Amino acid sequence: MSQPQPRRPQDYVEQEPIKYGDVFSVTGDLAEKPIAPQDAAVMQTAETTMFGEVQRGGPAAVMQSAAAVNERAGLVRPRDAAAVTGDREMNVTATDYQGTRVITESVSGQVVGQYYDATPLQQGTAPATALQSQITMGEALEAAASVVGDKPVNQSDAAALRAAEARATGINIITPGGVAAAAQSAASYNTAVDSDEDKVKLADVLKDATAKLPGNKVVTREDARAVSSAERRSNPNLTTYPGGVAESVATAARFNEQAKATAM
Repeated sequence: MSQPQPRRPQDYVEQEPIKYGDVFSVTGDLAEKPIAPQDAAVMQTAETTMFGEVQRGGPAAVMQSAAAVNERAGLVRPRDAAAVTGDREMNVTATDYQGTRVITESVSGQVVGQYYDATPLQQGTAPATALQSQITMGEALEAAASVVGDKPVNQSDAAALRAAEARATGINIITPGGVAAAAQSAASYNTAVDSDEDKVKLADVLKDATAKLPGNKVVTREDARAVSSAERRSNPNLTTYPGGVAESVATAARFNEQAKATAM
């Protein structure tokens, strides 16, 4: 009785490791890099340093799960990460905005997580009300400028800012001198400029966004949906930019819902 012939190695479908692009909204070379155990360990250390613990469901936890799968499958080795990212390319930073702290996690300069947290009040100040502790549209836009301020403004940014301004003011007319008008002018200008260095950046448009908005309001889930939809529709890939306008507004909306629930 003849024995079945063993399958040749090429008959098997090679298993691919879980990469950064599989679990985060990142692009370029980073998206193609496997997540290894040491990557997760570095991010866990960074989160613990900032928060006092690893964030449940945060980037470090996601990376740990992916790295564990990759290691069990023999697709990465514990020391592989030293050549993948390195601790200098993983950052958790915080920026304060009028009583609110914006915390951003990034890998190789690309945003993989963003949080809002209430900044502890200074001694002698009155306790903040639930409304005062929430994030307004202007503050959310300024936060986006702090995270991805060096990004050249394009049409998807302009569309997102038109929606953000409309939701903040309650009117659908672009206000002269406002963030939407500035963004549209910047996007039009940038299309004729070849070098990114010479293009108008988000930081230029969103500087003092709170003061530029003729009306300003606390960000809601509906606001976030409108801004995200506008940004996606004007993006050829139908996606939002990591850490950009839509994601910053969405993060503010989630924070506001949590703050409101806590105050009740």
